[in-house]
Amino acid sequence: MSREFAARRLDAKGFAEDAGAISGQVPAQDFERLMTETQGRGAASPVTWSAAGELRNPRHVHPEIWLHMTVDAVLPLTCQRCLAPVDVAVVVKRSFRFVPDEDMAAAQDEQSEEDVLALSRSFDLVELVEDELLMELPLAPRHEICPEPVQLAAADAEFEDPAAGRENPFALLGKLRERKN
Repeated sequence: MSREFAARRLDAKGFAEDAGAISGQVPAQDFERLMTETQGRGAASPVTWSAAGELRNPRHVHPEIWLHMTVDAVLPLTCQRCLAPVDVAVVVKRSFRFVPDEDMAAAQDEQSEEDVLALSRSFDLVELVEDELLMELPLAPRHEICPEPVQLAAADAEFEDPAAGRENPFALLGKLRERKN
């Protein structure tokens, strides 16, 4: 009989030993840091996630504990060209290897290609979902083609250009030269 696993308090080792699978759908409003990035827009947008556990080399003295995660969301961000809202599809597919403690995780994370996390009996998978979404957000989101033409220059009708009333300094030099001749 397989155990029930809770996403907020996941026993990562037991999850991997049972080759567990868990999934869920959470509204974006449940992720405080993500809502800051979307400036409060898209609170009802669903964030769909799934995770599977895997135990590699189970007969080894120290078997490897793995978590494979997929996250999918469409988030309303701000286009950096036209400053209008743009819906950005964010997809995360990542695998994590668990090690016994934080010190080992920090040391191995620097040396290994895979993502390494510290093993915990109450691992918060939903928090990891938010972390991974935040890291996957584009630095400068933008439309493929902006809905409104992008204004590349700004001019104020009441602005008086001080250079408009002045004569070109080289023209003044030219006049001096003409007087000499």
